[in-house]
Amino acid sequence: MKFGVIGSGSWGTALAKILTDNGQDIHWWNRSQDAIEEFKIRAHNPHYLSSAKFDLHKLSLTTDIAEVIAKADIIVIAVPSAFIVEVLSALPSNIFDGKKILSALKGILPSENVLLNDFLLEHFNFPLENYFAVLGPCHAEEVAAEKLSYLTFAGQDEESTNKIANYFNTSYLKTVANKDIIGVQYAAVLKNIYALGAGIAHGLDYGDNFLSVLIANSANEMAVFLRKAGIINAEVGYTEHKENLIAHDAHNNYAASVYLGDLLVTCYSLFSRNRTFGTMIGKGYSVKAAKLEMNMVAEGLNASKCMFAINQKYNAEIPIAETIYKILWENLSARKGFKNIEQLLN
Repeated sequence: MKFGVIGSGSWGTALAKILTDNGQDIHWWNRSQDAIEEFKIRAHNPHYLSSAKFDLHKLSLTTDIAEVIAKADIIVIAVPSAFIVEVLSALPSNIFDGKKILSALKGILPSENVLLNDFLLEHFNFPLENYFAVLGPCHAEEVAAEKLSYLTFAGQDEESTNKIANYFNTSYLKTVANKDIIGVQYAAVLKNIYALGAGIAHGLDYGDNFLSVLIANSANEMAVFLRKAGIINAEVGYTEHKENLIAHDAHNNYAASVYLGDLLVTCYSLFSRNRTFGTMIGKGYSVKAAKLEMNMVAEGLNASKCMFAINQKYNAEIPIAETIYKILWENLSARKGFKNIEQLLN
């Protein structure tokens, strides 16, 4: 099986490291020829996760995205959701025919208000059965440092999902299979919004006691949306395990890593871009100033606006997420917004 990787940021670099550590040769797209030349000299990504060293013999680096797709069986898409439409829109509509796509996105496409699988279906007639998603909790920095982590692979077909997951099993990374292909993607979107909220609370000088209550209520909100959207019937404490040699399949346990676990690490970790961005907002930065200071994408910013729009259809009660949206997009003061949130929590 040949892999192509589209995206050379932190997460794309981490996934490329996992594959090459497992002996896979990969075709890897980077938009910058200068970055590719520096990569070839230093054997690491010059801009992201520079501590992760690569065997250059396993890499085919190029600025030609069509070449990467043509030479690969599985395409790993790891471009930030805000830029994916720009990256893919110029490609011919049949370019993904016969391919499998592994989405490493953690957000909604902001120009379309849809998940990546919906965009691919509309613009490339790409079927959901050939679409898979890889999700955390798994910070790229810890993967680069080879700290034990768990990744969830979601797809409609259990056998294909397990086969893809097997390519990512290493001594420092364990894989979990999940059939909830839509629900896990929405969970990944929502947890970034709540992590922004956790950061705002930190910036406003709320303590750990309040933060724990905020995150617990955020977890409940996330479940409310997923159920309202008809995506998942998850119960805390309910697990139906299927053991196999490739991956560990836990049937839609909401307390499992891809739902609650990813929410927790994104809200608490100092590696979390969304928490960092939110902390700046809580300390009084404008959104524009925080974006300039970060110089990296905080997926929760656009996600908050997209989910506010999407929820007009589902009408789920998600007041924490809606308040975060209003702070970021409607000039509600962070202090006033969190005074309102204080009254909602239990």
